[in-house]
Amino acid sequence: MQSFEIDKTDLLRIKTALDGDDAELQEVLKDYHASEIAILFEKLPQEAKERIINTLSTEIASEVISEMTEESHPEDLLISLHPEKRSDIVEEMDYDVATDIISQLDEQDQQEILEDIDQEDATSIRALLSYHEDTAGGLMNSEVICVNINLDKKGALDEIIRQSEEMEEFYTIYVVDDHKTLQGIVSIKDIIKARSEAKVRDLVQADFVYVKAELDQEEVAKLISQYNLTTIPVVDDDMKLLGRITVDDIIDVMEAENTEDILKISGVSEDEELSGNWQDAVKSRLPWLIVNLGTAFLAASVIRQFTHVEEELPIIVAYVTIIGGMGGNAATQALAVTVRRISLSDLSDRQTYRTVIKEFLVGLINGGANGLIVLIFAIFYDKNPMLGLVLFLAMTGNLVVAGLTGAGIPLILKRVGIDPAVASSIIITTFTDCIGFLLPLWLASQLLL
Repeated sequence: MQSFEIDKTDLLRIKTALDGDDAELQEVLKDYHASEIAILFEKLPQEAKERIINTLSTEIASEVISEMTEESHPEDLLISLHPEKRSDIVEEMDYDVATDIISQLDEQDQQEILEDIDQEDATSIRALLSYHEDTAGGLMNSEVICVNINLDKKGALDEIIRQSEEMEEFYTIYVVDDHKTLQGIVSIKDIIKARSEAKVRDLVQADFVYVKAELDQEEVAKLISQYNLTTIPVVDDDMKLLGRITVDDIIDVMEAENTEDILKISGVSEDEELSGNWQDAVKSRLPWLIVNLGTAFLAASVIRQFTHVEEELPIIVAYVTIIGGMGGNAATQALAVTVRRISLSDLSDRQTYRTVIKEFLVGLINGGANGLIVLIFAIFYDKNPMLGLVLFLAMTGNLVVAGLTGAGIPLILKRVGIDPAVASSIIITTFTDCIGFLLPLWLASQLLL
């Protein structure tokens, strides 16, 4: 099955159906999965979204709103619905999904929704709202299946059946004691295969991975990836079971974190929505561009110090732009690799040292190879071997600097507690531009004039 992509035919079908009655619209919507309708919502006005949600069954409507991206603002759609329809949809959602959407509303709208829904659901959602959204507590679903460690096989199966009636799927059974303290995990397979007289305490796996509610979501993702887990329990400081985080939640986290890192490296604020308007884009990007303009003036000041070289050797100007551009590209490569390594794991001192040495060697070899090409070009095209030597040395030197700064700067920023993805790009660009201009001009002034 191929991934769904919006095309003009789908949009035309939906818009035509919207002009008809509810029966016609329902018939057309049957051809689309809930996630596909959520994608179509990206191209539809608010009124059309409300009409479609009100036409769909509560179950499908809740899935559609759950599948909407953050940039599509599902919270605005939810709050715009009739209170009765809205309550039915929220009660149908998983607690973690409902919490994520409701948390984007102001406090008054949050209270309005929570007061209208079932008291048990409202209590669970309020509890999840108390956690920061970037932590394990903010990511977890409080709906879990747990059995008492003192139960026998039959009692455990009866509990699992009872608790699973309102859950769509579950991966692991959690084992607790009389005080709701987490004792371990057990698989449904082990319970089914066990002897009829077996006790849960004989089947429990006491060696298991868990996370505290305050743990950052990136650390949760690392644990799930490291131990190849499908779900991980969340506990408080007293080991009381609070909820679970599933692998599908982690996929969303990894996508969001990767997007955030890419935007930061590119000098774009994480607050800028990918589908936002031009005003938001300007507000997000202009400050960084102004900072870049300042660093560009700094690099230009280097050139101003060597105007006599440019006057006596005009051809050097063309090569200066090449060397500066190559340094910027090489630094970006080293930066991307290093930031990614930092995001995946905390580097030890030895790993940090090896990372910097590696990028130094890469810069030296790549600089020498590219410098050799420029050397040959200057000899045959400009008939000037000494110019070629100057360019060879400048290219090699700048790519070495690019490698060292591309790896070293983010590592230093990480050590001092600054997000390396935010500030590295500007600092590194300044280094490579200044060195890329300085080396060829200074070497030319020393060796050619």
